[in-house]
Amino acid sequence: DLVLSCVDNYAARTALNQACNELNQEWMESGVSEDAVSGHIQFLLPGRTACFECLPPLIVASGVDESTLKREGVCAASLPTTMGLVAALLVQNVLKYLLGFGQVSYYLGYSAMKDFFPSDVMRPNPECSNAHCRKQQAAPAHAGWTPMVWTALGHDGKENVAVEHDDNEWGIELGGGDDDGAAASKDADAPVATLATTKLASGLSFAYDQPSLSASSAAEDQSASVMDVDVSLEDLMGQLQSL
Repeated sequence: DLVLSCVDNYAARTALNQACNELNQEWMESGVSEDAVSGHIQFLLPGRTACFECLPPLIVASGVDESTLKREGVCAASLPTTMGLVAALLVQNVLKYLLGFGQVSYYLGYSAMKDFFPSDVMRPNPECSNAHCRKQQAAPAHAGWTPMVWTALGHDGKENVAVEHDDNEWGIELGGGDDDGAAASKDADAPVATLATTKLASGLSFAYDQPSLSASSAAEDQSASVMDVDVSLEDLMGQLQSL
């Protein structure tokens, strides 16, 4: 089971955090800033990663009632683009976790002003104010836990094996294979004129070779020869009607 938090206030997050700590329930939390130009998603594992009260926002840590900060007739900024992007990041993280592919993000931020995506793993606070969080940290089952690090071969360094689910009500499948990345991994220093004359940034490579000039010229000549046929539109319509 997995709980998703898409709430818009700290009180609701605190309540979810309390329940998940008590039940040792894994959950993912998301949020958008009040100015609507940044947001984040977070994967919380009780006793293994920081809970919401391990590193609380200033309002929560100071005990201020957030309802007193709201002014009548004034609402927080709202940008559907930022909210949609954060929601997409959350759903993508859920699919990676449930289907077992790619690197699951424990914390992923987003700053629209600089297109900045910070990512990190936040460890639990041994002096967390939540007693159930401290209890989960001391649980033997959580001792020695390390964050998952995804590699191209799989989590354990072995070749990826297709995941089979007994119950797949929605028919979700993973497509693609080794062939998808084979073309992209071609050596950029290969003796091909179009590749040799083009400089790419580090980490980028061509997915395919551009057609040679002779092949392009031949295709253009063939196209031109087809267009040069001296047949009027009326003749073509007459041929079509006679069929």
